[in-house]
Amino acid sequence: MPQTVHYLKDYRAPAHQVPQLDLAFDIFDSHTDVTACLHIEPQQGRADLVLQGSAELLSLRLNGEPLAEGRYTLDGETLTLLDAPAEPFVLEVRTRLYPQDNKTLMGLYASGGNLYTQCEPEGFRKITFHPDRPDVMGRFTTTLSADAARYPVLLSNGNKTDGGLLENGRHWAKWADPFAKPSYLFALVAGDLQCTRDTFTTLSGREVAIEFYTRAEDADKVDFAVQSLKHAMAWDETRFGLEYDLDIYMVVAVGDFNMGAMENKGLNIFNTKYVLADSRTATDADFAGVESVIAHEYFHNWTGNRVTCRDWFQLSLKEGLTVFRDQEFSADRAGALTRIENVSLLRQHQFPEDAGPTAHPVRPASYVEMNNFYTMTVYEKGAEVVRMYHSFLGEAGFQRGMRRYFERHDGQAVTCDDFRAAMADANGRDFGQFALWYSQAGTPVLQASGYLKDNGDYVLTVKQSIPPTPDMADKQPMMMPLKVALFSAENDTLGEQTEFRLPESSEACREAVLVLHQAEQEFVLQGVGRAVVPSLLRGFSAPVQLDYPYSDADLSLLLAYDSDAFARWEAGQTLYRRAVAANEAALLSGSPLPAHEVLMQALAEVLAADLAAGFRALLLQVPPEAELWAERENIDPLLVHRAREALLDALAVRFLPQLHALEQEAAQQEAQADAAVRYEYMPELATWRSLRNVCRALILRAEPQHIDTVAERYAELAGNMTHEWGLLSAANHHPGPQRDALLNRFAEKFSDQALVMDKYFTLIAASRRADTPAQVRAALQHPQFSLENPNKARALLGAFSRNVPHFHAADGSGYAFIAEQVRRIDAFNPQVAARLVQAFNLCRRLEAGRQNLMRQELQALAQAPDLSKDTREIVEKILAA
Repeated sequence: MPQTVHYLKDYRAPAHQVPQLDLAFDIFDSHTDVTACLHIEPQQGRADLVLQGSAELLSLRLNGEPLAEGRYTLDGETLTLLDAPAEPFVLEVRTRLYPQDNKTLMGLYASGGNLYTQCEPEGFRKITFHPDRPDVMGRFTTTLSADAARYPVLLSNGNKTDGGLLENGRHWAKWADPFAKPSYLFALVAGDLQCTRDTFTTLSGREVAIEFYTRAEDADKVDFAVQSLKHAMAWDETRFGLEYDLDIYMVVAVGDFNMGAMENKGLNIFNTKYVLADSRTATDADFAGVESVIAHEYFHNWTGNRVTCRDWFQLSLKEGLTVFRDQEFSADRAGALTRIENVSLLRQHQFPEDAGPTAHPVRPASYVEMNNFYTMTVYEKGAEVVRMYHSFLGEAGFQRGMRRYFERHDGQAVTCDDFRAAMADANGRDFGQFALWYSQAGTPVLQASGYLKDNGDYVLTVKQSIPPTPDMADKQPMMMPLKVALFSAENDTLGEQTEFRLPESSEACREAVLVLHQAEQEFVLQGVGRAVVPSLLRGFSAPVQLDYPYSDADLSLLLAYDSDAFARWEAGQTLYRRAVAANEAALLSGSPLPAHEVLMQALAEVLAADLAAGFRALLLQVPPEAELWAERENIDPLLVHRAREALLDALAVRFLPQLHALEQEAAQQEAQADAAVRYEYMPELATWRSLRNVCRALILRAEPQHIDTVAERYAELAGNMTHEWGLLSAANHHPGPQRDALLNRFAEKFSDQALVMDKYFTLIAASRRADTPAQVRAALQHPQFSLENPNKARALLGAFSRNVPHFHAADGSGYAFIAEQVRRIDAFNPQVAARLVQAFNLCRRLEAGRQNLMRQELQALAQAPDLSKDTREIVEKILAA
């Protein structure tokens, strides 16, 4: 089946703008009728007007008169008004929708008896006919009418301007958004929802109404989200000087939602996962996720709404920038260790994407289905690109660039190049070469080496290369910041941070940002005068793979002394990676597993040091398999898994006394907190709980019989969901009946809590037990499971696709199972199916046997005549690789 490919190079400005759009929704039990009055302004004289839509078309009127059939054509989802007037005109479009039948969760759909919309990227065309492209911006008014008893709440973008009662028990409400926006930011909600209210006073003294809408039974779980929003509003004023611009800010939580949340102007629609949280049902990580996503969608008000993207190729313009902003907010709220979490997420998910068949630049050059480009590359790598601007310019320079960006482009739909130009022009910098980050896919590799000259200068040589990707074989050198420091390797000054000078400066420094821009560069750090170990890529200053010939002793020194949290953690991660590789070699040869004495000694010293609890928790975590096989070919997933498990077992046995001591210390720290907040989310307490859970998992490895103690003391130990999740995660792989009893008890306790049941399904699918495949199939029939709910599908099937021993089973049964579920989901929700099928991205890099098994499943999918274009695009890319 031929696929329509959209290319960035083919962009053309719209022939018509729609500066005003008046919408009326008449909502009934069986259907919804929509009347859209498009006030159209031609941009190029007389020309055909091309609109996109897939709703049932009832009628068309041009300037009040019915439009004769010969004046337009309707071909698939494209409606063309032939030879449209050269002067401004009004086109009235009437459509009929059936939201109860809409399982794609795009456009207008029903969930739990209520109606919601999701229009990004191309959902508005499921509602009415419109150009439906980001560079067509207009002011919207929306009038809704519905049965007052069934739909007491009627919401849309902007401010409510009118409303009242109608005949036959119906009522109506009118909303007007004073700011021009593209159609993807349109939102509507109608239903029986409970409102939680608050207010926020801006720096200029305006009072903004805050309203959170949920099901009545969920209203007691929104307080944290409300406070998170107020923190974000205040932070954006202080850090970026950006104030909210409407009289009201609304958030609506819905359980059926394809994404995390949507930043519709003034009316954010959220997945319940990122709104509802209390200590009984949400872990500390859930609380942090709520705070981050609430902030992310709020920050979009300026970086996404007030300034939006010209076309969908520029998606990272708003998403990468806003992810950077929410990362900075989270770091200010929860501490600097969040940077390590950001990097870990990037390496686990984005680096494999860059190394796989769906690799694409931050600004893609082409796409078949836009839904497939809401990726880790666009979001997380895009955020790293923004962070590099910040590294080059510093906080003051970055803020100058942001101010220039808003001065130039407020109210416009613009490009990544416009953002780059604002940063450059505001600071007198040349970022021409930096534009390659937007057009070249793949993770750059830096090969570095260094030595001390006789005159005391340290010479650092760095070579950069970018692996070929499906879209481009040969790459040009990139411009990037490399943050460096030096630490003494001499006994009398061991670990001291060493001063040096750059050739262009007479001042000594302890850290510097070097600018890489050539395939190979040499940097001279002057006046060092002693043997040193370089600390490179501090703060993860660029999204690259670093290859430096550190000895184990060098890494131990950095792990013990480095003042940069990321660099210190990375030294430990590198030692872990080497240990897993050594285990692999031993397993392949049948040799005894190595003792890893250097690693064990380094960890012993670190665990005994006075370090923050959260940092100790991070240092005890071995890189996951997805990161361990990055950049590798001919991967045997189970060999890597066995090698990693063997290392974890060795760590657990070696440090069992220390682990018990750390767990007790963490328990005591939590016990010292005020009883009223002991189990509530607080960043400091969260770090101690994180340490407890890491220790618990390792203790159960070394002492499997400890599960009896967990079972006996479960009610006492499970003081909140963080503890409960930690206990169950630690016990989840235990082969005995105690594990099943604990999970069954958990499911019974929370059978009425949809988000907690997602955790239950994740536990079922993530277990390494031999009976996991059977338990996963049984879970598909569980009363609380629905394949039509994206959260449920992701919890069960997404977790299973990351379960290395079962997904990558030698007989191919794991591949067959996921392919079967992809086919089922694709029939009603292609967006979720396309996400799930990306579990096969590793295909080309697997060893031959598994590669063939995976290809068989992909080929069967590709031959399905009714496969959606969303899923087909991903499948064909994987097979082509």
